[in-house]
Amino acid sequence: MKKGAVYLVGAGPGDIGLITVRGLELLRQADVIVYDRLIDDQLLSSTRRDAELLYVGKSSSEHTMEQAEINRILVKKAKEGKSVLRLKGGDPFVLGRGGEEAEALTENNIPFEVVPGVTSAVAVPAYAGIPVTHRTLASSFAVATGHEDPSKGNSSVRWGQLATSVDTLVCLMGMGNLGNIVAELISGGKSPDTPIALIQHGTTPRQRTIVGNLATIVTRAERAGFKPPAVIIVGDVVGLRKKLAWFDNRPLSGKRVLVTRARAQASILSSMLAERGAEPVELPAIEIKDLSDTRNLDGAVANLKDYQWVLFTSVNGVDAFWKRMRARGRDARSLGNIKIGAIGPATAERLQSLGLYPDFISQEFTSESLLKGLGELGVAGCRVLLLRADIASKELSEGLVKLGAEPFEVAAYRTVAPDAAAPQGKRLLLNGEIDIVTFSSSSTVKNLVTLLEDNITAINKAKIACIGPATASAAAKAGIRVDIMAEEHTIPGLVAAIESYFMSKKEGGS
Repeated sequence: MKKGAVYLVGAGPGDIGLITVRGLELLRQADVIVYDRLIDDQLLSSTRRDAELLYVGKSSSEHTMEQAEINRILVKKAKEGKSVLRLKGGDPFVLGRGGEEAEALTENNIPFEVVPGVTSAVAVPAYAGIPVTHRTLASSFAVATGHEDPSKGNSSVRWGQLATSVDTLVCLMGMGNLGNIVAELISGGKSPDTPIALIQHGTTPRQRTIVGNLATIVTRAERAGFKPPAVIIVGDVVGLRKKLAWFDNRPLSGKRVLVTRARAQASILSSMLAERGAEPVELPAIEIKDLSDTRNLDGAVANLKDYQWVLFTSVNGVDAFWKRMRARGRDARSLGNIKIGAIGPATAERLQSLGLYPDFISQEFTSESLLKGLGELGVAGCRVLLLRADIASKELSEGLVKLGAEPFEVAAYRTVAPDAAAPQGKRLLLNGEIDIVTFSSSSTVKNLVTLLEDNITAINKAKIACIGPATASAAAKAGIRVDIMAEEHTIPGLVAAIESYFMSKKEGGS
């Protein structure tokens, strides 16, 4: 049996982009992942499909598992010969009990590696526009915990001494003890006018910051309903936030956006939204599946020479077609002199990645645009192969007939509604906690309505963003109000339209 090992890995403060290269590499390889409460689910999606995921999260008010039990699990799994990754928020050795876990491994002769993480003590203030040091304001900083082990008896944190010995004080896990910490600092000689900031859910789209001084912050926190997790930062550097705030000033900061695309395709839209400050919530309203019977598609592949044009209306169609081409041992040479048409730049890009360069690309994601372009090129008398979804409308094939072409429509893949809605996304939408609902196809409209059992009211509580006119028309027919429609009918175009909509609202003061 192979010898097991444990990797104590810091996941960073919340933003999944802040995990180290080494940490991500190990996460993708590990047999077992033992993870904490504040680890983002998106990060866990990077694990192997067969990896064992063990949640051992703890908070100041709730202990899912005691530390001794966590230590025992690490030892046990490693002795089974497994590669065990202990994924911890922030840095394992900064107020994270990583040292205790390393001691337990040493005592049991378990080899281990420590992969430092970006600590929230520095990263969270930075995301709020607060540097912990500054050449003219602060040359020193200290990090302290506001929540100590109660079995210790007396506190080992000397708040009174910290009050005057460092320029900047960062306190982790201190929200539950905020009143006492403030009182101790003032008693130790810190001016009541000293700036202080509280940063909740730092480095994530839910980041929220309030600023005050030692005399006012407790009242402000109570009024704002501030709760853990939060980082406390005390010192003159807090005043720099007025000039340096960047993360929460992005176009979609604070907006929670429902992504209804198929799970395999949702990441592109989610990533673009997150870059602009939004919190994407994935609730796939559609699944893309292979055909249960590929005889018609295989027949079209076998007889490509019979067509003068092949038209692709989506990336899914390209992928399904190419999969059957490979299954039959064919490549681009089979297309010979056949002309290729594509709807939208994303479809064209996927074709180009396979070495297939379309003769015509419709820049608008509509059948009308494709037909207009083909009409100008002249397709009368041409046999045209349409590779589409099994439930595609007849608009394109009927339009080709009017142009004098002979269309042959073949299903390349299936689109189906998921068996069940993602519970978090559904709950947030029903509770009115979604700001924007995105629709990237008519199918996503229809299927979301079905998943919500025709609860149109819940959908209409949010702003509705559609990728193009066909999708917007489907939404309107379902009784859904459309607020935003992309001018360029692509995912980047959809994101740009959402950004433009909310930027105009800010400029208009509404």
